[in-house]
Amino acid sequence: MIIFAKILKKFVLTIFLLFSSLTVLLAQYDKDVFMWRGRQALADGKYAAAIENFNILERLDTTDYWSFFFRGIAKYNLGDLRGANRDFDRSVRLNPVFTNGYHYRAITQSRFGNYDAAFRDFDKAIELRPGQIGIYFSRGVTSFLARKFDDAVADFDKYIQKEPKDPSAYLNRGACHLYLADTTKALADYNRAIKLDRYEPEGYIRRASVYANLGKREEALKDLDKAIELDQSNTLAYFNRALLHYEDKRYNEAMRDLNTVLKSEPGNALTLYNRSLIYAQVGDFERALDDMDRVININPGNVLAHFNRAAFFVQMERWQDALEDYDKSIELYPDFAKAYLNRSYVKSMMGRTRESKADYQTAQQKIKEYQSRGGRGSALSDTTSRFNALLALDADFAKKDFDDELLQHRDIDIRLRPLYRFSLCPEDYNLNVALSRRYENALIDRFIELADKPVTITNAELRGEDLPISAESAEEYFVRGLQDLQNKRYNSALSWFEKAIASSEEGQDKDKYSRYYKAFYLMNRGVLKAEMTDFIASLEGNVQTLSMDTEGSTRARVSDKVERNYDYSSAIADIRAALEILPDIPYLYFNLGNLQCLSSQFVSAIENYDMAIKLYPYMGDAYFNRGLVLIYLKDKEKGCIDLSRAGELGVKDSYGVITKYCEDE
Repeated sequence: MIIFAKILKKFVLTIFLLFSSLTVLLAQYDKDVFMWRGRQALADGKYAAAIENFNILERLDTTDYWSFFFRGIAKYNLGDLRGANRDFDRSVRLNPVFTNGYHYRAITQSRFGNYDAAFRDFDKAIELRPGQIGIYFSRGVTSFLARKFDDAVADFDKYIQKEPKDPSAYLNRGACHLYLADTTKALADYNRAIKLDRYEPEGYIRRASVYANLGKREEALKDLDKAIELDQSNTLAYFNRALLHYEDKRYNEAMRDLNTVLKSEPGNALTLYNRSLIYAQVGDFERALDDMDRVININPGNVLAHFNRAAFFVQMERWQDALEDYDKSIELYPDFAKAYLNRSYVKSMMGRTRESKADYQTAQQKIKEYQSRGGRGSALSDTTSRFNALLALDADFAKKDFDDELLQHRDIDIRLRPLYRFSLCPEDYNLNVALSRRYENALIDRFIELADKPVTITNAELRGEDLPISAESAEEYFVRGLQDLQNKRYNSALSWFEKAIASSEEGQDKDKYSRYYKAFYLMNRGVLKAEMTDFIASLEGNVQTLSMDTEGSTRARVSDKVERNYDYSSAIADIRAALEILPDIPYLYFNLGNLQCLSSQFVSAIENYDMAIKLYPYMGDAYFNRGLVLIYLKDKEKGCIDLSRAGELGVKDSYGVITKYCEDE
């Protein structure tokens, strides 16, 4: 997600207006014509054309720091953060007192998560021009991203002292106060923002959320009504109002608002899920099933969708269908105590008494385990929780274009191709793959050949046989971990992988290559950590941890949703550690690219996909993922070429994406 994109767009427009008259006066010089054309292209959002003009300027005059600065802005808006950073670097090297260069290099550094470097640049910009108040606003946003909420409040305070009539600053400061658990100050800031701009719906939406949490439901409804009156296309306002209507048992009104959301966003899975539950609440199970079927089609791994669909089938006395969905719920999460209890009931109704009793006993055991941890651990083990309540989660609303749909797999499957890992496999699996243009590596082949069980390296879902395995060496620990992993026993698998890593260099007398196998154990541990993070995120419905929108010159608004932050840094560290041992394995670069995508480090991700392809030119998944990211970064032509190549190499998902995003309109 491009956090500061609109900041730069607005800034470009301001600069363009300020300098347009000067450009007209100097148009007799070729370089000034190109400067004018470049700035005009920036103002029009034609970033590739802008870069072309600034490239010519670079050849005409290598000392013009403004041309590098503007080209950096164009690259930033195309998602080339590293290129933008290089151009901002160049601008401040050419002019060491160029405040704007430091300011916007700081914004770029914050996108990389390099907060220390960003704060140094902000400090330098403020040292040069302490009166340029917009720098405090940008630093406040970066402090928010770095979770330094007190510092963020201090910066917004300074900004507000000079710009007391900017509603965006109050919205941002209000969000900081919410993270600091100061509801009173947050509400005061939202009130002030609304007073300053009564025609901006966001202030009403945010204040409604605070009112709802305080139990002031009527005030919350009035604010949402006002937001919708101001912007009838604001789907988030409709969604939030639907939740309030539902809690007040005004089901018709709730349904009407959810229908409005789905009219604009027919693939919004969260809204479909909630509408399904309302249909079930009023006894319309056929429509409830239709909506939940669509949710599962969009996200087959949604545990709660399968669990609730099973409940619909129970109400309809479709016992076999209910059983299959409870089976799937337990397959997706083997510790789901409530699913075992419900499956016990279904099996009882089917006359399978012995199996029913076994499920009931399993459920009781898992409940005891949950209670022995003091209620800590997954809420899915808690049978007191209601899993058929409407979900009020931070979803992507009012998003229409590819920028916002990437990786959300709404209408077609446009997810990244998954991470590679070692996996148990059927006995003859490796013989079958050997006939294809598979990646050949002597060390990997030796490792697979010496394994106690049939093992392969893949990103497909495979399943080998569950057979007893002794565990006395690193290799055997690893295979035990693979067996637990295929059974979704994540914590146990993680424990075995850690044992394998710890003892990886102890078996060198038996196999002189064993010290290199540590890279494989690290790779699998990194993938497992990432999958555990993804699983938690999918249960909690959090598509992103921090949503931002922008408005005005040097403005950014931060989200006031207090939610968990999903961090892939530990998984990335494992993959990097594996690369230090074996720097020539394409799967490691591919995995690192995926994890960097999930961490919004898109330029670095492309570089790692490049390396994976260099090492393994037939890696269709790497072409596919690189193509998706390139299209996301507005480089449609190269992205579509990559998707075409991926299709040639057997990635069938490519063609659906090509049809949607690569055909000429």
